[in-house]
Amino acid sequence: MSLYDVLLTALLIVSVLLTIVVLMQPSKTNAASSLTGGAEQLFGKQKARGFEAVLRQITVVLGALFIILATALTYLSSK
Repeated sequence: MSLYDVLLTALLIVSVLLTIVVLMQPSKTNAASSLTGGAEQLFGKQKARGFEAVLRQITVVLGALFIILATALTYLSSK
């Protein structure tokens, strides 16, 4: 098994996990945001707590891994 195959497998796993984590995140919309355009939440100082904070960190890490693996695969496929 070559390095390309290992990285491709890792990219597939990361992409599935990233999709699952994004779908698990709670929705931040409410009925009032449809009238105001959601400006309160966009510019508000609300910090994620507990489960939301963990999901946000996991999303950031998986997103970074996805970009790194995709770049590495692009580099390997060009050689």
